[in-house]
Amino acid sequence: MSSPNSDTEKPTASTIENGTRASLRSVPSKTDVEHIPGVSRETENKLLRKLDLRLIPMLALLYLLAFLDRGNIGNAKIEGMLDDLHMTGHQYSLALTVFFFTYVAFELPSNLLLKKLRPSRLLPLLMLAWGTVMTLMGIVQNYHGLLACRLFLGVAEAGLYPGIAYYITLWYPRDRAQYRQALFFSAASVAGAFSGLLAYGIAKMDGVAGYAGWRWIFILEGLLTVAVALVAPFAIHDFPETAKFLSEDERELIITMLRNQTTSEGFVTSEVIQEESKFRAKYVIDALTDWQIYLGLFMYWGITCPLYGISFFLPSIIKDLGYTSSTAQLLTVPIYITAAIVAIGAAWLSDRRQQRSPFILFFMSLIAIGFIIVIASSGRGVPGVVYAGVFIAVVGIYPAFPGNVTWIAVNLAGDYKRAAGMAVHIGLGNMAGAMASNFYRSQDAPKYILGHSLELGFCVVGIIAVVILRLSYQRINRKRAHIDVSQYDAYQMAQMGDRSPMFRYML
Repeated sequence: MSSPNSDTEKPTASTIENGTRASLRSVPSKTDVEHIPGVSRETENKLLRKLDLRLIPMLALLYLLAFLDRGNIGNAKIEGMLDDLHMTGHQYSLALTVFFFTYVAFELPSNLLLKKLRPSRLLPLLMLAWGTVMTLMGIVQNYHGLLACRLFLGVAEAGLYPGIAYYITLWYPRDRAQYRQALFFSAASVAGAFSGLLAYGIAKMDGVAGYAGWRWIFILEGLLTVAVALVAPFAIHDFPETAKFLSEDERELIITMLRNQTTSEGFVTSEVIQEESKFRAKYVIDALTDWQIYLGLFMYWGITCPLYGISFFLPSIIKDLGYTSSTAQLLTVPIYITAAIVAIGAAWLSDRRQQRSPFILFFMSLIAIGFIIVIASSGRGVPGVVYAGVFIAVVGIYPAFPGNVTWIAVNLAGDYKRAAGMAVHIGLGNMAGAMASNFYRSQDAPKYILGHSLELGFCVVGIIAVVILRLSYQRINRKRAHIDVSQYDAYQMAQMGDRSPMFRYML
């Protein structure tokens, strides 16, 4: 049985003008629509593949550049940035940390603005802002200049990831969402590989125009982001209702697929749909007081603490195993490429099985195993084993992350509640970056036992949170199965959103 939504999909123009009922078919499956009656599964898949080709490449490119620009400071560090700016290891950690203060603070307002300002306007504007900041980071002359740039970088990048994650839920049914989340999020792991390759090549420009190699890493990657930002408005499509690349029949089909996952009442009136599409402060309050978001935070931290720790310090960790800077840059590449491939394959299987938590648990277990190997082998003269442990941990991190975000997103009903809830989940979750920025201290090199142990601890707590979250969802689903829903009409249940007795949490 599927669920009603509290403020979800917008009606077509004809539905609004005529004030007619938007005809929705009953939903046959337990949690999500299998397919639209009268429409073949192949037709649905063909339409979704068309969406993939039009939407995902640009989203992936945006996120690749964001993660590249956020994490390339780790590459710049081992190319001499600390010496040139006369920075200590503690100051470097603080420069990483301050990014997350502004990044977290601006995620919620940015996500709520997404529908008002339209994705094709807001996302390129954010890109232009952080690309400019990144370019300027290449000409800073001291620690305080770098600190200021990192603060502004957090402001500019704040709305991108939660915005894209939410944007995908406006186009894809919830049982098809994780594969698409993984497709664009895999750009983060590709960015890790790409960053190492770029840093290896750009560092050879040391001395060009009087600039050190690490400065060129910031300048060239920042200018690349600015260039893509100028093209992005023409490649981003706002909503299914306004997408020019869809035919009228395709547009109606994708809107029906989205609505069919939100109600099992057989219909909703145009008045209900219009009311749902309006912004209401209560939707934000509902998100801020939703228990599942705060329990999900521990799951998020269990994944993102290792994610940020690795993205910021992996080149340093590998270099401290005894490799040169150039070799360390190149050795990050196979790790990230493998993680991207596994993430996409796992997400496809998760969507196919319509299960989230089993896959999250499996890959979080890999993270824990990886760090256990690293801790056990550090300082024992076996750098290959340490590298293997890091490899396993990263292969667990990148598939687990989109599963974690998608699981919370699909269990929040309503556009504005989902937008606010995802911003809170991702925003507070990214405080993990501020914490992880201080886990790997320079005085702990080359073993970094404290950093690895803290990452392992957060991962174990995250695993416990996943188990509790699944058990809680199961208990609520069983309880709702025995509620008499005849006392509610479609409008009332739509207003209750994911608290409706008709709503079933995806497990």
